[in-house]
Amino acid sequence: MATEEFNRPSLPPYPQMIMEALDALKQAEGANKSSISKYMESKYGEMPPGHADLLSHHLNRMKDSGELLFIKNNYLKPGPDAPPKRGRGRPPKPKESLPPGAIPAPAKPRGRPRKDPNAPPALKKPKPPSGPPSISKTGRPRGRPRKVNPQPLMNGTEV
Repeated sequence: MATEEFNRPSLPPYPQMIMEALDALKQAEGANKSSISKYMESKYGEMPPGHADLLSHHLNRMKDSGELLFIKNNYLKPGPDAPPKRGRGRPPKPKESLPPGAIPAPAKPRGRPRKDPNAPPALKKPKPPSGPPSISKTGRPRGRPRKVNPQPLMNGTEV
């Protein structure tokens, strides 16, 4: 068994094999993970143990770095005229430079404005006088009844 591992030709790095597979499959909508794996097995023969995990790891890493696009469960190379993807680790858009001597506009404040410490305190609205609680048609008041504290027990009997 040990001699088989040494006699097996070394495999190229996974990113290189993935790119070769995408080039060879030549599908406009890209190729899914299983078709990439089948191509690699057909070209390089027996793959190392844990091949599926390694392939998934490298595909995710290449997708995150922007080397591959993932659209509708397919991986494909980005086109040469495609704009760079923004967000989550992408570089920000280039900003237009201001002409010399121009003063940049002040930054727009965010959030709720602070209270003025010199402003007079706001007047509280008076509460309307409450009359007796309205009684419904059944004669019982509306809402949940008030909680009543039970009387303390003396010698096992209520007072």
